[in-house]
Amino acid sequence: MQRPTTQKVLVIACGMLAREVLAVKERLGLAHLDLTCLPADLHFHPDRIPAAIDAAIGRARAEGYENIFIGYADCGTGGLLDKVLEKHGVARMAGPHCFAFYQGEAAFAAVADADIASFYMTDFLCRQFDAFFVKPLGLDRHPELAKDFFGNYEKVVYLAQTEDPALEAVARRAAAMLGLAYEKRLTGYGDLEPALKRAAMSPEQ
Repeated sequence: MQRPTTQKVLVIACGMLAREVLAVKERLGLAHLDLTCLPADLHFHPDRIPAAIDAAIGRARAEGYENIFIGYADCGTGGLLDKVLEKHGVARMAGPHCFAFYQGEAAFAAVADADIASFYMTDFLCRQFDAFFVKPLGLDRHPELAKDFFGNYEKVVYLAQTEDPALEAVARRAAAMLGLAYEKRLTGYGDLEPALKRAAMSPEQ
Protein backbone atom coordinates (compact mmCIF):
# COMPACT_ATOMS: atom_id res chain seq x y z
CA MET A 1 0.00 0.00 0.00
CA GLN A 2 1.39 3.39 -0.98
CA ARG A 3 1.94 5.63 2.00
CA PRO A 4 0.36 9.08 1.81
CA THR A 5 2.66 12.07 1.65
CA THR A 6 3.31 14.03 4.81
CA GLN A 7 1.23 16.86 3.31
CA LYS A 8 -1.90 14.75 3.46
CA VAL A 9 -4.28 15.61 6.29
CA LEU A 10 -6.72 13.02 7.58
CA VAL A 11 -9.97 14.07 9.20
CA ILE A 12 -11.45 11.40 11.45
CA ALA A 13 -15.04 12.51 11.80
CA CYS A 14 -18.40 11.53 13.16
CA GLY A 15 -20.50 9.91 10.45
CA MET A 16 -23.07 12.65 11.00
CA LEU A 17 -20.58 15.14 9.52
CA ALA A 18 -19.48 13.23 6.43
CA ARG A 19 -21.54 15.14 3.88
CA GLU A 20 -20.64 18.47 5.47
CA VAL A 21 -16.90 17.78 5.65
CA LEU A 22 -16.90 16.78 1.99
CA ALA A 23 -18.87 19.90 1.06
CA VAL A 24 -16.32 22.12 2.83
CA LYS A 25 -13.47 20.20 1.22
CA GLU A 26 -14.92 20.86 -2.24
CA ARG A 27 -15.76 24.49 -1.50
CA LEU A 28 -12.23 25.27 -0.29
CA GLY A 29 -10.43 23.07 -2.81
CA LEU A 30 -8.73 20.99 -0.13
CA ALA A 31 -7.64 18.15 -2.39
CA HIS A 32 -5.02 16.96 0.11
CA LEU A 33 -7.62 16.47 2.86
CA ASP A 34 -8.76 12.87 3.34
CA LEU A 35 -11.79 11.78 5.33
CA THR A 36 -12.66 8.69 7.31
CA CYS A 37 -15.80 8.45 9.44
CA LEU A 38 -16.80 6.49 12.49
CA PRO A 39 -20.38 5.18 12.76
CA ALA A 40 -22.95 7.91 13.27
CA ASP A 41 -24.73 5.93 15.98
CA LEU A 42 -21.80 6.59 18.34
CA HIS A 43 -23.76 9.81 18.88
CA PHE A 44 -25.99 7.74 21.17
CA HIS A 45 -23.06 6.06 22.95
CA PRO A 46 -20.60 8.82 23.88
CA ASP A 47 -18.82 6.50 26.29
CA ARG A 48 -17.59 4.52 23.26
CA ILE A 49 -16.21 7.52 21.37
CA PRO A 50 -12.78 7.84 23.08
CA ALA A 51 -11.81 4.20 22.46
CA ALA A 52 -13.08 4.36 18.89
CA ILE A 53 -11.05 7.50 18.20
CA ASP A 54 -7.98 5.99 19.88
CA ALA A 55 -8.17 2.98 17.59
CA ALA A 56 -8.83 5.11 14.50
CA ILE A 57 -5.79 7.29 15.19
CA GLY A 58 -3.68 4.18 15.64
CA ARG A 59 -4.82 2.86 12.26
CA ALA A 60 -4.14 6.20 10.61
CA ARG A 61 -0.63 6.39 12.03
CA ALA A 62 0.04 2.85 10.77
CA GLU A 63 -1.06 3.99 7.30
CA GLY A 64 1.44 6.83 7.40
CA TYR A 65 -0.69 9.85 8.27
CA GLU A 66 1.25 12.40 10.27
CA ASN A 67 -1.36 15.18 10.20
CA ILE A 68 -4.70 14.21 11.74
CA PHE A 69 -7.67 16.28 12.80
CA ILE A 70 -10.67 14.98 14.74
CA GLY A 71 -14.10 15.95 13.45
CA TYR A 72 -15.74 15.62 16.85
CA ALA A 73 -16.39 18.06 19.64
CA ASP A 74 -16.44 16.68 23.19
CA CYS A 75 -19.77 15.06 22.27
CA GLY A 76 -20.69 13.97 25.78
CA THR A 77 -17.42 12.22 26.64
CA GLY A 78 -16.87 14.39 29.69
CA GLY A 79 -13.29 15.22 28.74
CA LEU A 80 -12.27 11.61 28.09
CA LEU A 81 -11.88 12.25 24.38
CA ASP A 82 -9.42 15.04 25.14
CA LYS A 83 -7.29 12.66 27.19
CA VAL A 84 -6.99 10.38 24.15
CA LEU A 85 -6.15 13.28 21.86
CA GLU A 86 -3.56 14.64 24.28
CA LYS A 87 -1.84 11.26 24.20
CA HIS A 88 -1.62 11.38 20.41
CA GLY A 89 -0.97 15.11 20.04
CA VAL A 90 -4.08 15.57 17.89
CA ALA A 91 -6.62 18.42 17.89
CA ARG A 92 -10.40 18.31 17.57
CA MET A 93 -13.31 20.62 16.88
CA ALA A 94 -13.74 23.13 19.69
CA GLY A 95 -16.89 23.10 21.76
CA PRO A 96 -19.17 20.69 23.58
CA HIS A 97 -20.99 19.20 20.56
CA CYS A 98 -21.80 19.73 16.88
CA PHE A 99 -24.91 21.78 17.74
CA ALA A 100 -22.53 24.34 19.24
CA PHE A 101 -19.96 24.51 16.46
CA TYR A 102 -22.60 24.63 13.74
CA GLN A 103 -24.00 27.76 15.37
CA GLY A 104 -20.54 29.06 16.22
CA GLU A 105 -19.26 28.93 19.78
CA ALA A 106 -20.06 32.56 20.53
CA ALA A 107 -23.58 32.34 19.11
CA PHE A 108 -24.21 29.09 20.97
CA ALA A 109 -23.03 30.56 24.25
CA ALA A 110 -25.48 33.42 23.79
CA VAL A 111 -28.49 31.10 23.43
CA ALA A 112 -27.42 28.08 25.50
CA ASP A 113 -29.51 28.94 28.54
CA ALA A 114 -32.59 29.81 26.48
CA ASP A 115 -32.17 26.59 24.47
CA ILE A 116 -31.93 24.30 27.48
CA ALA A 117 -35.30 22.73 26.59
CA SER A 118 -34.69 22.64 22.82
CA PHE A 119 -34.43 19.50 20.71
CA TYR A 120 -31.82 20.23 18.06
CA MET A 121 -31.99 18.85 14.54
CA THR A 122 -29.43 19.21 11.76
CA ASP A 123 -29.53 18.33 8.06
CA PHE A 124 -28.24 14.86 8.93
CA LEU A 125 -30.82 14.31 11.65
CA CYS A 126 -33.58 15.44 9.31
CA ARG A 127 -32.46 12.89 6.74
CA GLN A 128 -32.29 10.19 9.40
CA PHE A 129 -35.18 11.22 11.65
CA ASP A 130 -37.21 8.09 11.01
CA ALA A 131 -34.20 5.76 11.27
CA PHE A 132 -32.71 7.41 14.37
CA PHE A 133 -35.81 8.35 16.34
CA VAL A 134 -39.20 7.29 15.00
CA LYS A 135 -38.60 3.59 14.44
CA PRO A 136 -36.18 2.86 17.33
CA LEU A 137 -38.56 4.56 19.78
CA GLY A 138 -41.62 2.91 18.27
CA LEU A 139 -43.28 6.23 17.47
CA ASP A 140 -44.47 4.89 14.11
CA ARG A 141 -46.55 2.32 16.01
CA HIS A 142 -47.26 4.25 19.20
CA PRO A 143 -47.13 8.00 18.52
CA GLU A 144 -48.57 8.64 21.97
CA LEU A 145 -45.15 7.73 23.40
CA ALA A 146 -43.76 11.02 22.06
CA LYS A 147 -44.86 12.75 25.26
CA ASP A 148 -42.95 10.23 27.35
CA PHE A 149 -39.72 10.61 25.37
CA PHE A 150 -39.87 14.33 24.57
CA GLY A 151 -42.07 15.76 27.29
CA ASN A 152 -39.25 17.82 28.79
CA TYR A 153 -38.60 19.66 25.53
CA GLU A 154 -40.33 22.89 24.51
CA LYS A 155 -39.32 23.32 20.89
CA VAL A 156 -37.52 21.81 17.92
CA VAL A 157 -34.66 23.98 16.69
CA TYR A 158 -33.58 23.09 13.16
CA LEU A 159 -29.94 24.11 12.64
CA ALA A 160 -29.90 24.12 8.85
CA GLN A 161 -26.61 23.63 7.04
CA THR A 162 -28.33 24.15 3.67
CA GLU A 163 -31.54 25.63 2.33
CA ASP A 164 -33.47 22.47 1.51
CA PRO A 165 -37.29 22.61 1.63
CA ALA A 166 -37.52 18.83 1.89
CA LEU A 167 -35.34 18.75 5.00
CA GLU A 168 -37.19 21.64 6.56
CA ALA A 169 -40.45 19.78 5.96
CA VAL A 170 -39.05 16.89 8.00
CA ALA A 171 -38.09 19.24 10.84
CA ARG A 172 -41.56 20.80 10.84
CA ARG A 173 -43.15 17.36 10.78
CA ALA A 174 -40.98 16.32 13.71
CA ALA A 175 -42.07 19.34 15.73
CA ALA A 176 -45.72 18.60 14.99
CA MET A 177 -45.33 14.91 15.83
CA LEU A 178 -43.64 15.72 19.12
CA GLY A 179 -46.08 18.49 19.98
CA LEU A 180 -43.32 21.11 20.17
CA ALA A 181 -42.84 24.64 18.89
CA TYR A 182 -40.61 25.05 15.85
CA GLU A 183 -37.68 27.33 15.02
CA LYS A 184 -35.26 27.30 12.11
CA ARG A 185 -31.74 28.79 12.20
CA LEU A 186 -29.74 28.82 9.01
CA THR A 187 -26.24 28.20 10.37
CA GLY A 188 -24.43 26.91 7.31
CA TYR A 189 -21.32 25.00 8.38
CA GLY A 190 -20.56 27.32 11.28
CA ASP A 191 -17.13 26.79 12.81
CA LEU A 192 -16.59 23.58 10.84
CA GLU A 193 -15.35 25.42 7.75
CA PRO A 194 -12.63 27.56 9.39
CA ALA A 195 -11.57 24.63 11.59
CA LEU A 196 -11.05 22.37 8.56
CA LYS A 197 -9.24 25.15 6.74
CA ARG A 198 -6.80 25.51 9.63
CA ALA A 199 -6.40 21.75 9.98
CA ALA A 200 -5.64 21.42 6.26
CA MET A 201 -2.62 23.70 6.61
CA SER A 202 -0.06 21.02 7.41
CA PRO A 203 3.36 22.06 8.71
CA GLU A 204 4.93 21.78 5.28
CA GLN A 205 2.37 23.93 3.43
